[in-house]
Amino acid sequence: MSFHAPKGGLSGLPLSAVPAIVADTETTGLDTANDRVIEIAAVRVVHGEVLDDRFEELIDPGLPIPPKSTEIHGIRDDDVAGKAPFSDVMSRFVQWAQNDVMIGYSLGFDLGILEAEHTRNKVQWCAPRSLDVRHLMQVVAPDLPGQSLEITAEWLGIEITDRHRALGDAMVTAQIFNALIDKLREKDIVTLAQAERACRNLTSHRNAEAQAGWHEVAGPSRSDDALLLARIDSYPYRHRVAEVMASPPITLDGATSMRDALRTLIDRKISSVFVEPGGTGEWGIMTERDVLRAIAGDGPGALDAALDKYAIRPLVSIPAEEFIYRAITRMSGRDFRHLGVTDSAGNVIGALSARDLLKQRAGDAMSLGDTIEAATTPAELGRIWESLTMVAGSLSSEGVDPRNIAAIISHELCAMTRRATELAELQMLDEGRGPAPEPYAMLVLGSGGRGESLLAMDQDNAIVFEAGEPDSEADKWFQRLGEIAADTLDGVGVSYCNGGIMAKNPEWRKDIKNWRATVQQWISKAKPEDILNSDIFFDARPVLGDKPLGDALRREAMEMAQGSKIFLQHMAVRAADFDSALGWFGRPKTDNGRIDLKKFGIMPIFSAARVLALQLGIDERSTPGRLLAAREHDIHGAHLIGNLVDAHRILLNAILRQQLRDIEDGVKLSNKVELAQLDNHEKQELTWALQQSPGISDLMGTPTRF
Repeated sequence: MSFHAPKGGLSGLPLSAVPAIVADTETTGLDTANDRVIEIAAVRVVHGEVLDDRFEELIDPGLPIPPKSTEIHGIRDDDVAGKAPFSDVMSRFVQWAQNDVMIGYSLGFDLGILEAEHTRNKVQWCAPRSLDVRHLMQVVAPDLPGQSLEITAEWLGIEITDRHRALGDAMVTAQIFNALIDKLREKDIVTLAQAERACRNLTSHRNAEAQAGWHEVAGPSRSDDALLLARIDSYPYRHRVAEVMASPPITLDGATSMRDALRTLIDRKISSVFVEPGGTGEWGIMTERDVLRAIAGDGPGALDAALDKYAIRPLVSIPAEEFIYRAITRMSGRDFRHLGVTDSAGNVIGALSARDLLKQRAGDAMSLGDTIEAATTPAELGRIWESLTMVAGSLSSEGVDPRNIAAIISHELCAMTRRATELAELQMLDEGRGPAPEPYAMLVLGSGGRGESLLAMDQDNAIVFEAGEPDSEADKWFQRLGEIAADTLDGVGVSYCNGGIMAKNPEWRKDIKNWRATVQQWISKAKPEDILNSDIFFDARPVLGDKPLGDALRREAMEMAQGSKIFLQHMAVRAADFDSALGWFGRPKTDNGRIDLKKFGIMPIFSAARVLALQLGIDERSTPGRLLAAREHDIHGAHLIGNLVDAHRILLNAILRQQLRDIEDGVKLSNKVELAQLDNHEKQELTWALQQSPGISDLMGTPTRF
């Protein structure tokens, strides 16, 4: 049995989150074409840890083992006599390997001899997606005297045991790989595809290996990976729970008898009713199944009891603004058939049943939310990339509106920030620092708060807590919480913010009193840096903790801004102050073949939308939502808004598609688009979108610089 086709969807995963096996072989010699495999062994690496899950088998090569080879690995003819042949062992190994990425030291040799064995045994060969640790060492420490396993292990302080046996070498290689992850990060190599790209650039080393008969060690090409994209039903990613819920929900008082509740279910032709909180303080639910269980347990007399006796509390609910895929994963992951639906204030406003979602699937592509919520370590949290990039790529290929895709990515960014903070809370307990000393809210700012983040995610977050001066014990607690959360997010692919906008920094971690003073200072002084800080703050979205505290702070900040005409004027001038992206003859200006579409296109549009929202008192976060709401007011230049909304969509789409290409190519993600990779229609569309920028000055009522 051969390996399966290389697994796609892994390219954007951080190396620590890549599902991998670390393998090694022992052979009768070093001739990949003619020598035979006599032992194969591997260990599984999951979330950066070497597991006890191992594979180790000897193989009967069908010919004598040369004494010189035995001197190296110690395996004799008697050891392999009567063992299974290569084809049987390889069949078991492939089944055990589960199509994970194969890692090894000088892996090209192992793959070369495995390919020859497949040919010899008339088994079709399909190389696994793979990574050579020796190549990674050449990237990290090119000047190290020698690249042997012994020298590498010594350099990293790793002890070698059972050298020149397959399992022992695989164990050491796994430890080396894990030790290299942080060193690769220092060279800006974070993801699997970036590591593959760095290794492909070792041209001279790879040429020498090819001449020696070694196999190419590489990942799938972009076209191969594209073929592996899951075809998913895009409906749950384009629509919200509010669109399919039953509203208003059918509710009954807890004192209602079970008999009357059952009659309501039958008469209304529904499968559940919600039970009002009453004195319990919590909503409950009663379903057809619950009625049957009550009768089975207590007999027909259960029908005379009050609903409160059998109601299931608390009612599990989901916000109406969530995407449907989130509801599907919540139901399928917990085996629920009914959910309550809540508004932004937490009020129950609807009901959602499995019947409502009957036409939707709950396959692997729907597991984004559960992956995050179930993560118990930072490495597990990093696995979200495997699903997130796959879903984004699939939806993009199906022509789904990029604004919907950005909203999904932003949902998961907020969820990752929330989970990273929860894991940080647990680590604080482990460190003996105790629980949070004050009620607090973790806020996601900027594009994540607006619901417009794409795959080049970085951290824009802040913390507001109830009370505590700078450098107080409470402030120090939240500083440490912010540090752990920031480190966790960086480790899972949400990079540190270059501008330092992170809750671990004192400027973005304050109690409510000091936040009010800070916002007041921003608005009264209106310096360029103050406007920049306040800009993203108006997009804040609380994701964990005392959410009303976070919402109240944002609301107060908006009210302060709306009361200062001078501040709003400064914001308007800044929003309209940008350079044109178009040069002579109306062609996009590029730098090394790329154009920064956030700087020259997206940013002016979302900045203008934010100003309009503040000027007009619009409580919207998304850019299209703000612009369309502003169009309903009698403002100058309202006729330009439709074009800006379309331009925003086109620009988002161009950036997203470039990021998907860059993920597979191992290029560091950014907001820069390579024009040479666009077809003529895409170039024309992009040029049109950039031509809409002068309309921003008209909306802001400021002179244009074009």
